[in-house]
Amino acid sequence: MSMDARIVELETRQAFQDDTLQALNDVVVEQGRVIERLQLQVAELIKRYEEMVGQYGSEGEEAPPPHY
Repeated sequence: MSMDARIVELETRQAFQDDTLQALNDVVVEQGRVIERLQLQVAELIKRYEEMVGQYGSEGEEAPPPHY
């Protein structure tokens, strides 16, 4: 294999690797956005839950069922 052919082969591999790295980076960035949205949603759900618990109060122990 000549030196020119080897250089062309290496440049081709590098181009494919660059494309792969860019595609993987795009996936990681999108996953980061999804995680951020999910964290905001979980925080909102926790806030709503805490408001509901505060609104209805926690009785410590549940009352016995009516058949007792």
